[in-house]
This record gives sequence, C-alpha cells and structure tokens, in this order.
Amino acid sequence: MRAKLEQNKAGTESYLHTVWRRFTYHKVGFVSLWIVLAIVALAVLAPIIAPYDPNAINPEFSAAPSAKHLLGTDAIGRDMFSRLLYGTRVSLLVGALSTLLATAIGTVLGLVAGYFGGAADMIIMRITDTVMSFPYILLILVASVIFSPGMWNIILILGFVDWPGVARLVRGNVMEIRNADYVQAARIEGMPGRYILFSEILPDAMAPILVFATSVMAISILDEAALSFLGMGVQPPQASLGNLLNGAESISVLTGMPWLWVSPGVVIIVLVICTNFIGDALRDAVDPSTTA
Repeated sequence: MRAKLEQNKAGTESYLHTVWRRFTYHKVGFVSLWIVLAIVALAVLAPIIAPYDPNAINPEFSAAPSAKHLLGTDAIGRDMFSRLLYGTRVSLLVGALSTLLATAIGTVLGLVAGYFGGAADMIIMRITDTVMSFPYILLILVASVIFSPGMWNIILILGFVDWPGVARLVRGNVMEIRNADYVQAARIEGMPGRYILFSEILPDAMAPILVFATSVMAISILDEAALSFLGMGVQPPQASLGNLLNGAESISVLTGMPWLWVSPGVVIIVLVICTNFIGDALRDAVDPSTTA
C-alpha cells in the first residue's frame, strides 16, 4: 500500500512538472502570469505602497499627475494612485471569490448530475437550463436591484449566476469518466459514492475546471466593473476599478482629466486579457495531445 502511494505521488508530481513545462512554452501565457502576479502583489501590498489613505481628502482638487500625486487626484481631492491600488485589491477579491463560489457550486452539481444520472441529472440540468435561459447581464442587473449594492452582495450574485457553465462542463466530463476501469473497481470494492466522486473522479476532471475558471474570473472582473460603474456594485467611498471609472461619465472629464479614467481602464483591460491568455496556456498545457 505504501509503495502504491509513493508511486501515485511520484506520478502526480511528474504530471504537474509536465504541465508547468508545457505552460512555460506558451510565452504569451507565461508572461501574462507574471503580469497578473505583479498586479496581485501591488494590490496585496496596497497598505504599504499607497502614499495616502485612499479616502483621505487633500486640498488639491482634480489635480493633474505630479510628483506628489502620481496619478493626480479626483474631484474631491483623493489620491488616484492610492485609490487605484485599493480598487484593484477589491476588484481582484470580487473576481476571485465569485469565481471560487461559482466553481464550487457548479462542480458539486455537475458531479452529482453526471455520476448518478436519472432524476438527479434531470432536476439539476433543468435548473441549469432555466438559469442560462435568462439574458446574463439582465439577470445580474435585476439581482443587483433586488439586493442592496455592496462588495459581498456582488460576490454572491456573480457566484450564483456563473455556476451553470461550470456544472454543464463537469457533468460532461463525469459522464465520460464514470465508466472508467478504476471507477468500476472502486464501486466493486464498496467505496461510498462521495469517495468515488471526490477522490476518484474529481481529480481527473480538475484540468478543464481550472481552465474554465480563468474565463469566469475574467468575466467576473468585467461584471464588477460594469455594475460599479452603473452605481449598483461596490459603493463609494470604498474604491474598486469599476467605480473609479464612474467619474468619467461627463465629457469634461473624458477630455480634460484623463487621469481619472485611463489608469483603472488600463488595469481592467490588462487583467482581463492576461487572465484569458493564462487560460489559453493552461488549456494547452493540460491537453493530452500536446507533445511538448
């Protein structure tokens, strides 16, 4: 038994090493990973890096970028660089937690539907189809109106709206895996269903789940930005990338004070593009047909 465990451990480490080697061959994805990690590090270290309290009001109103205020100040004198760091932190937190919630819900429901089939599969898939039948952005907007705006409510809304895609993906993979020899052997040995689902089937379904989660993360960041821009997401004075863009609603700000909207817009674009590139690289890395 011990030798078998050691062999399985070695095989897992070898597989992870192979995936990482293939991932590094995808130059755009590899560079994107480092860019995202750098942005995450800046966001995490915001309390140390930020020169000012993000909500502190300075006497310089709508000041242009300078040595004192690297990205200028907003209409009430708050330092934009400090708010950008803290806003990135909030947007990343919303994206990560909503993705984690959606992935967890979709994975569990997909495992149950794909493995047990029958009535469980029918009920779960009909609920999934019902949620997916609503226009995506309309569903988010209606939920945002029903529940009071705020960071935690946005996380819950996005998490409960984004799970159907994960559930359908996992269900399809489980339906292929459930008849594998090692799954049948576990059934013959009398292993309980939860052990087979989470110890035998789930590890083999994790690769496509992780790839899909990167796209959910990118969509969640965009959704948070859209909701906060419209005033239905993260509420001021708490900063997020979305409500930092809120100041760009007037033509005078768009043309005369670009420091209020260019920097958060660029961060959103970079995060979304790099996250999608990471997903592409990860997909190629876990693809069994890859020969690298």
